[in-house]
Amino acid sequence: MDEVLFERQGRAGIITLNRPKALNALTLPMVDAMTAQLKVWRDDRAVEMVIVKGAGERAFCAGGDIRALYDSGKAGTPYVIDFYAREYRLNTLIKRYSKPYIALINGIVMGGGVGVSVHGSVRVCGEGTMFAMPETGIGLFPDVGGTYFLPRCPGETGMYLALTGARLDVTDARYAGIATHVVPHAQHASLLDALCNTTDPLEKVLSRHAVFAQDKPKLEGIRPVIDAHFAGSSLEAIFASLAAGSTLFEEQTLRTLKTKSPTSLKVAFRQVREGAKLGFEDCMRLEFRLTSRFMRGNDFYEGVRAVILDKDNTPRWNPPTIGEVGVADVDRYFAPLEGGDLELG
Repeated sequence: MDEVLFERQGRAGIITLNRPKALNALTLPMVDAMTAQLKVWRDDRAVEMVIVKGAGERAFCAGGDIRALYDSGKAGTPYVIDFYAREYRLNTLIKRYSKPYIALINGIVMGGGVGVSVHGSVRVCGEGTMFAMPETGIGLFPDVGGTYFLPRCPGETGMYLALTGARLDVTDARYAGIATHVVPHAQHASLLDALCNTTDPLEKVLSRHAVFAQDKPKLEGIRPVIDAHFAGSSLEAIFASLAAGSTLFEEQTLRTLKTKSPTSLKVAFRQVREGAKLGFEDCMRLEFRLTSRFMRGNDFYEGVRAVILDKDNTPRWNPPTIGEVGVADVDRYFAPLEGGDLELG
């Protein structure tokens, strides 16, 4: 079975991520195939737009193929670095794409799935959408362009999402700017047909199907508290601010942060702050620096072992506390690579 499917329908090229049993997790062959096909369609005048969707009911795309990355990294093979290099080039291609790139999302969208959706011009989410960037919980950092889009979420919500890995439903995803339109999942098929087979302008087709939530987003309701705590000048300041509070949200948030990799938290904090000042492509180059260092460290492999493989949820982070991760330690992650920065194509 092909892991990713391509078809032409009317005026659109359609990409289907086709690993439903694996929640459509991205593999390197999928990344390469998408990159090649997007370039073909970019130069094909008959293709007016590209639509990407996930097979099955459970997920759009739950991320990258973590097990393959874990095995490759532990074995010291170049696959793990090649994967990130090619994935980041694909993310950049999507961001630069000269035609409408439309993601039809329902179910889980995390990590690599965010990278092949959020950078497109249109992100249509169904009511079953569950968005998250949970990388600090497996000893990594929110990559695939998180350096760029997270600082541009409202207020300090991007920092909150980056550090905690908090999950958003469709209403919150719309508020955060992850979704551009909300369309009930039952209408995705008719929306797809209309996008492909009518001559109506794109926005007109989208507006006919889109709905507007009546409920106030939960994220909007807690944003004043998030902004108050996560505007801190350091990770330690965020921890101290939360510790000084007494609400259930503050207690739960601090408890959640204490389960994450201290190194990942320190790197992610600086990543979000720096990303606010960088253009997209500089963000992607920075992410490749970070990934190259994480793949040679301890916490990614320990996090994957504890959370995904053994499922004991007791990772042995090294260092084990944020106080033991010094400025110089973080600086090493951000330093230029000996071989130069990633060429984005």
